Amino acid sequence: MTEHLSRADVLRGLGASAVGVAAGSLLGAGTASAAPEHPNVKLIKDYYAAYGSGDVDALRRFFADDVRWTIPGHHPLSGTKVGVEEVVAFFAELAKAGFRAEPIFLAADGEWVVDLHRGWSTRPAGLDITWALAFRIRGRRIVEAVNFAGDQHAADRFFWQAYPLAPVPDRLAGR
Repeated sequence: MTEHLSRADVLRGLGASAVGVAAGSLLGAGTASAAPEHPNVKLIKDYYAAYGSGDVDALRRFFADDVRWTIPGHHPLSGTKVGVEEVVAFFAELAKAGFRAEPIFLAADGEWVVDLHRGWSTRPAGLDITWALAFRIRGRRIVEAVNFAGDQHAADRFFWQAYPLAPVPDRLAGR
């Protein structure tokens, strides 16, 4: 029997029981004997649920006032966003592209949470890659996030397509 598995399914290790059990346990889907879920993993799961709701303002409660969110690359949305307003504005732009995320793996150690997820666009469709995020948590708030694209060149191409710069006269107006 041939079964079609999504990229997320493959990365989760479906079909490889040891990997599947390990990933499921880290995501809290393990058996009753599994270790209790780390509170920072729970925080990031709740963050992804809020992100998935499409309500960008619902994300505010997860960020420290001085949050720093770094998006690598060479495209219009790259760079470090500082403070809740800049980070929320970034997510509002992602929402315009119908950006979605599906967590694959979450693990915590101290104040850090490592996340591996599938991220894809729907408007325009075309970007569908694996991303990794390193979250630093303090006081039940995200104080820092560094995003890593599985294919930075594809991400750069997509973001230039989805967020073209205004013509030079418009960009320079008011300077």
